[in-house]
Amino acid sequence: MTVSAVYVRRLPRLPRLFCLPYVTRCYTTHQRPLTVLGIETSCDDTSAAIVTSDRRILAEVVHGQQDLHQPMGGIVPTLASLGHSRHMPDVICRALQQAGLGIQDMDAIAVTRGPGLPPCLPVGLNAAKSLAAVHQLPLIGVHHMEAHALTARLTTPIPPQFPFVTLLISGGHTLLLTVHGLGDYTVLGSTIDCAVGEAIDKTSRLLQLAWVPGRRGGPGAALEQAAHQGNADRFLSRLPTPLLQRRKSEVAFSFSGLRTAMADLVEQVQPQQYQDTCDLAAAFQMVCVRHIEQKLKVALDQQVVSSRLPLTALVVSGGVASNALFRSRLEAVASAYQLPLVCPPPQYCTDNGVMIAWTGIERLQAGLVDDYTITTLPRWPLESLKKRENPPYPPISKNIQ
Repeated sequence: MTVSAVYVRRLPRLPRLFCLPYVTRCYTTHQRPLTVLGIETSCDDTSAAIVTSDRRILAEVVHGQQDLHQPMGGIVPTLASLGHSRHMPDVICRALQQAGLGIQDMDAIAVTRGPGLPPCLPVGLNAAKSLAAVHQLPLIGVHHMEAHALTARLTTPIPPQFPFVTLLISGGHTLLLTVHGLGDYTVLGSTIDCAVGEAIDKTSRLLQLAWVPGRRGGPGAALEQAAHQGNADRFLSRLPTPLLQRRKSEVAFSFSGLRTAMADLVEQVQPQQYQDTCDLAAAFQMVCVRHIEQKLKVALDQQVVSSRLPLTALVVSGGVASNALFRSRLEAVASAYQLPLVCPPPQYCTDNGVMIAWTGIERLQAGLVDDYTITTLPRWPLESLKKRENPPYPPISKNIQ
């Protein structure tokens, strides 16, 4: 990627109560990449990263909270917020030290604005707003799911060009989109109840699986590890595939009924041996991935076969996309439609500051900068990004290659 540095950077005009001037800064006439600090505190991981517009990750620091949440059996929002407050300053300082840079070397501060846990989002946003205001830098509030959708444009040697289809699968979302461009998304389907990651996490707790030491992903990673050692066929016929009868041709996902059926099956089986638990985990995981496969095929039939949309790739991201079985099965689906499967590396599928910094770069290049007065949006429909069609500041010329 080459980015011209000959442009004027303007900060948002602030209310009088901030007592800060309207700032205009001009770069020199030589070409240079943009450098952005990204901050992420939407759930339980405190993360900061520094990324450049020529697709280099200069630094990434993540402070996990496994010790706080594992005894509770899942993420406790108030505890997560407390952990963010304790570790946010250190995480940012370590990222800057790792990159050998200071805040004054940043071209913008990007931060997760939403969606996410209401107690957690303000920790990162307030830190970003303070840094941006004091150092007179642009502030960019990032949509968490847009960041997941765009991560592959950073991590893939040949970035997927628009339009492409993105499947976002995480603890809070199961969302299938056509990505037409930055901020321009068509929702093809979403869950009608709970997300696939939530269903996996709750099933992991139901099976009383211990979290994997030193590995991010909590209960989801624990279920994947157990399923890898299990025989899915043993219990597969005793679990229903959701929405396979009345709503087979509809692009929608559902995991609530499957989760209930799994709870009933566990009650019937009463697993005594670890192998029983692994077989149950394997069966549940297989039904989840088969359900997603079936609905993805319906969507691709509509987009590729019927509408002949010139899609360039199937991008799969979000925490569940780090699951090896999901990756291998979805690659086969993509191949059937002559599409490459593009997944970020597993460490960038889970929540991270790298994806926030990169999305900040894409939005900064498009002139999409926010006011210092923005607040968190715990519920933030991705489609609402399209309403902001006219950037408040001149876009920066760019050429992604």
